[in-house]
Amino acid sequence: MTWTKGSRADVMLRHISVLLRSTLLDRHGFRHAFATRAGGVSRPPFATLNLGFGVGDDEGAVHENRTRFGQAVGAGRWFEQRQVHGKRVSEVGRDDAPESIARNEGDALIARAAGVGVAIRTADCVPVLIGHRSTGCVAAVHAGWRGAVAGVVPAAVDALGEDPSELVVAIGPHIRASSFEIGSDVAEQMTRASLGAPVVEWSRPKPYGDLGALIVAQLQQRGVPGNAIDDVGGCTYAEPAKFFSHRRDDGRTGRHLSMIVAGSQGGSGSLRRVAPSNP
Repeated sequence: MTWTKGSRADVMLRHISVLLRSTLLDRHGFRHAFATRAGGVSRPPFATLNLGFGVGDDEGAVHENRTRFGQAVGAGRWFEQRQVHGKRVSEVGRDDAPESIARNEGDALIARAAGVGVAIRTADCVPVLIGHRSTGCVAAVHAGWRGAVAGVVPAAVDALGEDPSELVVAIGPHIRASSFEIGSDVAEQMTRASLGAPVVEWSRPKPYGDLGALIVAQLQQRGVPGNAIDDVGGCTYAEPAKFFSHRRDDGRTGRHLSMIVAGSQGGSGSLRRVAPSNP
């Protein structure tokens, strides 16, 4: 059934109370949020806060959901791009058009101008939000296992160009190690990318990968202090009432948004590619 404005009793809801936030990013004044699946108008299998187009949901419902999400975060406009599970990082500014940036490929976005939001979509992959405490510049990173192995998170840290010891990072809901069965080839790639940190569980007949642990290891290897990394929790696969999961739902499911808004003054600028694609 197609959703139309005014067809739901809760259509006038302006703020979503079930978003997840990082106490660490809050403490440093960054507007941000990790979406759950609650608080929107989409119908099953996208119920209710599907924030992704192109998955089979009614576009009117998605527009309404995105409006609600933006209002809840306090962002009137934000930037996303076509995610490709690589390590390309781009920078956006006030002069850029969100519609144009949305056609570009990449898995991390940086913003430096105050009030500019950057966001990524997930439904099992790891959303990573990064802020620099003194300048307010930010990054939003989409890290599935391919992107994590390729080094998209360290690439975003490098592209920010700030002292890693001054960064604060929040890791959002994703498929956790207890649910992420992987093949031996993926296990080997994750282990190599971790540079020795334990990121694969071998206690069961098949290996299980810990994407969160891999990303924490990469951040710390880049110089981000452990106490500056906050994991907000949540397993997208194991908590169907709260989260969408591409793996659990065989691909027919919604998408979450995770967003962070830059908090410092800076040049307006325009799109600048700052890291290459994964070779």
